[in-house]
Amino acid sequence: MNAYEPPGAADYDAVVLAGGAARRLGGADKPGVRVGGRPLLDRVLAACSGAAVTVVVAEPRPTARSVTWAREDPPGGGPLAALAAGLRHTSAQYVVVLSADLPFLAGTTVRRLVAGLRADASGEGLSGPGSRPNDSAVAVQGSGPPRPRTAALETGPEGAPVGPDGESPRPDAKPSPPTRNSPDPEGAALTRPDGVMLTDPDGRDQPLVAAYRVASLRRELAVLVAEYGGLDGLPLRRLTGALDLTRISDPVASFDCDTWDDIAVARARIREHGHVLDEWISAVKDELGIDLDVDTGVLLDLARDAAHGVARPAAPLTTFLVGYAAAQARGGPEAVAEAARKAAALALRWADEDAPDAKPGSVSDAEPGPVTETEPGTEAGTGPGDRPGAG
Repeated sequence: MNAYEPPGAADYDAVVLAGGAARRLGGADKPGVRVGGRPLLDRVLAACSGAAVTVVVAEPRPTARSVTWAREDPPGGGPLAALAAGLRHTSAQYVVVLSADLPFLAGTTVRRLVAGLRADASGEGLSGPGSRPNDSAVAVQGSGPPRPRTAALETGPEGAPVGPDGESPRPDAKPSPPTRNSPDPEGAALTRPDGVMLTDPDGRDQPLVAAYRVASLRRELAVLVAEYGGLDGLPLRRLTGALDLTRISDPVASFDCDTWDDIAVARARIREHGHVLDEWISAVKDELGIDLDVDTGVLLDLARDAAHGVARPAAPLTTFLVGYAAAQARGGPEAVAEAARKAAALALRWADEDAPDAKPGSVSDAEPGPVTETEPGTEAGTGPGDRPGAG
């Protein structure tokens, strides 16, 4: 289990914003553009597969994972309207908010974001063994000051709303929306960050690669609706500017695809030697519907031993049989590792027989067997019929 993932059910949901006009892509269906053989949307859905509920705000389409679909009203109303539509289908304490154009987002990064919300205000837990080597786990606490609010109605001694001048408003006055300093639903002050977001290599905020406290988002969205009469067309900074955010740097995971040049860069990068294998294995697992983490190094070692010790075509066939054996045993990564160990040992024994100094019947060629007692005056494993020249 990853160090960031607590035991039991996931305590976070995910909202993926997959709408938008993609004008810089010439109006192309950006979530469906393939990078590494997989649509961008499917790549993001794989990264947030640990969420209890995943909501995609867009028109429904075939996806590798089962998700909940939502749509902002009106369609095309912008990111805040889309976020509000997605939140209506969530019930967890935390929510990961993602755009659908993140080709290099990984599950480890998603878990780091959520871990930052579970941690205390000191930032403990923002880095650890689950981070990828290229992650720069530098936390910067705080955002700008809260934006001005409209005058909030207070309550009198008997709970009736009163205005700033102490006079009761007209009978049909509505209660004030929650404000920045409102307590959370449990009555505790909001002393922890409202969210944890990534920054790009230039230090720019990426609010659609972030984890937030759901209560904080709903509170601020309610304030915006009260101030502007709705969320249609409002920029994300209207929301994030009022939140207390922690920022962590991850130049790779924050890379998004806004242009065809970005798509070309992403496609080229995953074919580089240092990335192609992991990308290919992830793509195959998604295509086959396999949710299994295995030690690819063990399988590669097995393939090498089979190719060198037996014959080159033995490599793919042997690894296939190992996977089949593990599936027959209904096992997980441990079953794969055990089957690979047995097959690798067999390949080494096979190769030993062709060694120049190999001796027929040598102890190294034989499987360990029980130790037996011999009669006095004879050597173990020999007898009258085994003497040189006998027979």
